[in-house]
Amino acid sequence: MPTLLLIRHGENDYLKNSRMPGRLPGIHLNARGLEQAAELSRTLSVLPIIALYSSPLERAIETAEPLAQMLGLEIQILPDLTDTDVGEWEGRSWKALGRTKLWKVVQQTPSQFQFPGGETFGQIQERVIRTLDAITKAHYDELVAVVFHADPIKLAVAHYLGLPLDKFQRLTAQTGSVSILKLDDSSVKVLGLNLTPPFKLNQ
Repeated sequence: MPTLLLIRHGENDYLKNSRMPGRLPGIHLNARGLEQAAELSRTLSVLPIIALYSSPLERAIETAEPLAQMLGLEIQILPDLTDTDVGEWEGRSWKALGRTKLWKVVQQTPSQFQFPGGETFGQIQERVIRTLDAITKAHYDELVAVVFHADPIKLAVAHYLGLPLDKFQRLTAQTGSVSILKLDDSSVKVLGLNLTPPFKLNQ
């Protein structure tokens, strides 16, 4: 029964300025994000983490790097951990998007939504769960850290808890937070949701 540490990357200026980053390249952690990455590494490096996986986007890798250094682990990049393909919404402000009719669908019935030119939430959930299930099978009874993005984390937690996709927006994954799941083929135990350092993990 492996334990998964689902870590959201640290803050960046796109998020700070309320813009939709999507998969845009070159989005790096800002000063607060680097501080969050350091805080995560100090808190998590005392744990017996056996492997460290990351989204290929810079903000996730930069969050994983301090922890990798402290643990002496290689960051294993998995493409399907990448952020949402938001298509034509890349770089747009949430304030402007919030005035569109589609935003209500995103928040209230996300199962019926597809980003213009991008993914559906169902597609995001499918690729993330496929990846996390593979990680789970590779690390029986081990502790594994996975650094990626807000909606993919929320969709993963919703899946493992058996929540309908339309309820996933009730969950939160702040920058620099950790959600902790202990799972196998037949059960899930939630050890923590949206935790920010410092915290202790009792396995």
